[in-house]
Order: sequence, then structure tokens, then C-alpha cells
Amino acid sequence: MANTTSGTKTRDEGRSGAGQVAEKASDFASQAADKARQAASSAGQTLSSAATTAGHKADDLAASAGTGLKNLGDSLRERAPREGMLGGASQAAAGALTQSGKYLEQEGISGMMEDVGSMIRNHPIPTLCVGIGIGFLLGMMLKS
Repeated sequence: MANTTSGTKTRDEGRSGAGQVAEKASDFASQAADKARQAASSAGQTLSSAATTAGHKADDLAASAGTGLKNLGDSLRERAPREGMLGGASQAAAGALTQSGKYLEQEGISGMMEDVGSMIRNHPIPTLCVGIGIGFLLGMMLKS
């Protein structure tokens, strides 16, 4: 009888030890998952911060380019002829450059992207046709 009691005791100890090992493995897996989530969150925050910084730099560059375009348009308006066919064309080009420069200065890249997105939402079929046309022309240019 002593043999069966000790066998039962050994079996119970084995089950208890296996339960502890399983519990420790579960705890380890939980801690590893938490650390992986923290690392992913940290990486996501770093990427988000880098994207925000890049966006701000792009907007600053766009504003700088806008100022340059506006100044070029003003300079062209002052120096170009004002009369005749050439004068009309140069004044129109100067106006377009000035307006484009002001737009870039005020809106930046992010504003341009919002405007393009709203144009696509408001006019999807013409936008699709323009995209197909541009793709066709690029394909023809690259084919040659």
C-alpha cells in the first residue's frame, strides 16, 4: 500500500510541477507579447513623428518655392512689355506665376493634397480620364 500512496504522491507532484511550468510559460509569453506591443507602439510613434517632421519640412519648402514663384511673377510683370500680343501673353504668365506662388505659400503641400483629394471626390470620372491620358502619354514617351 505504501507503494501506491507514494505513486499517487509522485503523480500529484508531477502534475503540480507541470502546472507551474505551464503557468511560468504563460507568464513569459504574456510578458513577451507586452514587450512586443510596446516596441511596436514606440516604432509607430517614431515613424509618425518622422512623417510629421517631413510634412512640415515639405510645407516649408513649398512656401519657399511659392515665394520664389510670386517674386518671379512680379518681376516678369514689371519687366515684360505691357502692350500687344507679347505684352498680353507675358502679363498673363506673370499673373499665373504670382497666383501659383501665393497658393503654394498659403496652402503648402498638405493643402494641395487636400485640394486634389476633394477634386477627385467631386469629379471622379474626369479625374480618371485625365489619369488614363497621362498614363498613355507617359507610356508612349517611354516606349520611344
